[in-house]
Amino acid sequence: MSKFKERLGKLSPKKRLYALETLPGHLADSVQGERLHQLLTDFDFIEAKLDALGVQVLIEDYDLARVSDVLLSEGQTESLGLIQGAIRKSAHILEKDKTQLAGHLLGRLLYFEIPQIQEMLEQAKQWKDNPWLRPLKTNLERPGEGCLRTLTSHTGGIISIAITPDGKRVISASLDQTLKIWDLDIYSQPKVLIGHTKSITAVAMTQDGKRAISASRDKTLKIWDTHNGREVKTLIGHTDSVLAVAIALHGKQAISASWDQTLKIWDLESDSQPKTLIGHTQPVTAVAITPDGKRAISASADKTLKIWDTDSGIEHKTLTDLTDSVLAVAIAPDGKRAILASVDKTLKIWDLDSGTELINLTGHTHRVRAVAIAADGKTAISASDDKTLKIWDIHSGTELRTLTGHTNRVNAVAIALQGKPMVSASSDNTLKIWDIDSDTELRTLISHTDFVTAVAITPDGKRAISASADKTLKIWDIDTGNELRTFIGHTDFVMAVAIAPDGMTVISASWDKTIKIWDIDSGIEMTYLTNSTNSWYKTINWDIERGIQKRNITSSTSSVNALAIAPNGKTAIFVSSDGTVNILDKDSGMVLRTLIGHTNRVNAVAIAPDGKIAISVSDDKTLKIWDTETGWELKTLTGHTESVYAVAIAPDGKTAISASRDETLKIWDTETGTEVRTLTGHTNWVSAVVIAPNGQLAISASSDNTLKVWDLLSGKEVASFSGDYGFECCAIAPDGVTVVAGDRSGRVHFLRLEGVTQLTVDS
Repeated sequence: MSKFKERLGKLSPKKRLYALETLPGHLADSVQGERLHQLLTDFDFIEAKLDALGVQVLIEDYDLARVSDVLLSEGQTESLGLIQGAIRKSAHILEKDKTQLAGHLLGRLLYFEIPQIQEMLEQAKQWKDNPWLRPLKTNLERPGEGCLRTLTSHTGGIISIAITPDGKRVISASLDQTLKIWDLDIYSQPKVLIGHTKSITAVAMTQDGKRAISASRDKTLKIWDTHNGREVKTLIGHTDSVLAVAIALHGKQAISASWDQTLKIWDLESDSQPKTLIGHTQPVTAVAITPDGKRAISASADKTLKIWDTDSGIEHKTLTDLTDSVLAVAIAPDGKRAILASVDKTLKIWDLDSGTELINLTGHTHRVRAVAIAADGKTAISASDDKTLKIWDIHSGTELRTLTGHTNRVNAVAIALQGKPMVSASSDNTLKIWDIDSDTELRTLISHTDFVTAVAITPDGKRAISASADKTLKIWDIDTGNELRTFIGHTDFVMAVAIAPDGMTVISASWDKTIKIWDIDSGIEMTYLTNSTNSWYKTINWDIERGIQKRNITSSTSSVNALAIAPNGKTAIFVSSDGTVNILDKDSGMVLRTLIGHTNRVNAVAIAPDGKIAISVSDDKTLKIWDTETGWELKTLTGHTESVYAVAIAPDGKTAISASRDETLKIWDTETGTEVRTLTGHTNWVSAVVIAPNGQLAISASSDNTLKVWDLLSGKEVASFSGDYGFECCAIAPDGVTVVAGDRSGRVHFLRLEGVTQLTVDS
């Protein structure tokens, strides 16, 4: 217990709250820099203030050391900045679940070998209020990596955003039919604007920040007072969904674009009828106005760009050399160039006077949804369905940086006139705030370069193996979290990995329609399984240099999604997208039996500890129990309402637990085939589940960015860990407390379950 916690415990609740609220300010005002630093690096103070007053007040305490006359050493200033940065990055998690504090400080700060930070983290490790998952190494984005802060409140994807010139307020538009106004200085709960009857497609704000205009699929636009959140006026005239809106810099006109193939110019200072601009032959998807307000540029699904005179409403020019639909248009501050964001994954820079394409920007791997240009006209930022943003040098056309962090497509991006901050909006229901001037490398952690699909732990609990969409497998030292080796050989996503009971060999399965068997110590591929027209065969290659035999067996005509090795180590079961379950002789590479019964893709399979039954799960929403000796289907388990993604069998073989896209887990009695209990708590699909060696706990991984620990007897959630990205897979070591998980960013997480009795296989 720290001295602060000891002193705090002696105070009455009223005095305790007063001390937490005023002590940092008092130390700053009285220039007690050393004491202020000690206080702000004391985990007990951080936890107590978070619990009593909330995360934003806590974050503001660290500003006192920066803006006051307190004299701190460079090292002290650095440590406080890192702690504040970690808390700020985790604010959206801590607002909902304060018990995540210890795990998030460890997950973000373990990397930094600064004495004051390490001392604070040692305090954090002793946190014992509840069972919890403790990171064993840095497993979350560090301060300075990725975004500064994440804002959550919308319940639907965020489609559009606008930011005030001073960067202090942002307005967001969502598929949940609301707009929200955020104060970026105090991060209070946003104002909610309600009025549209269908999803909102776009929002724009006047330069003075006093008015905003929203566009909706309800065929209307609405003008809002951004200070009180009230609707000022509804603009009616379009005959179909309104897809985009732009406001002239002078604030007197707005232009809307619609699915009805027209644009309309609205006079915001009168009730006159709008001018209608006709010329496009397909829905108009984007519109922008030049800084002088004299011209508007529209883009359409008809693959044309049109330049209009805003006074007369006359079409000035049509550009027809577009290769695909344009989803967004941004005009440079000089009004001479426009950048188009396209379905064809590119951005194109056009000269508006000559109507010629100047530069083609390539790098995104999916359609580009939005683009914004910085006030200096030198850089642009694009947002894409590939979940990233990219920063570009407009003059050279070079990509400067890629920003990762969103877990779904990025729909919008806005930059304040001063260039700070930049805000992005995504279908993951979040806004993210970025420092686009930072030179910090975003991905410095050793990890996969694409999402982790599966993990397995060796029988001795010392090593873990991860499989990834980056086509590789990696072997890790669990104690240190260090990567030991990378297995290269698959040519498509590696979807599954299993380790033989002897701990010497690894089997991997891939969407390249192959199964590979590897030597775990050397990393040498021993066997390669392939199958054409269901005739399995094995070829043998030789490593001439080492004289080591590399056996090739070949996989199926359908993608392999998952596999499991039988307890005897002699057979493996793999499942495919073609709906089959296959029992394989590992040594000969021959399929002994193909089990048919599922009516859709099979996603996972588990084998009971005695090896007598296997359970498969499928997109057909069912589980099937199979007799592994005869291949007979014993039972079909129904109850899930969406695809079933994972299954685990308890050590006694009598209980199974399944994970589904329907956001639930279900516990089953394998002998009777009946559902025992449904576990609810995840807010997105559940990707994976494992059962601890004691058979009493299960751990689930979900796309809602959480790992959850469940008591199988009561069905209650006993612990959770929130990550930066959706979790795809998880595994638990024989000790019953060491957990390995993989997420969609490519990170492999090593955690320890604290607050539960350590168990071994023998117990």
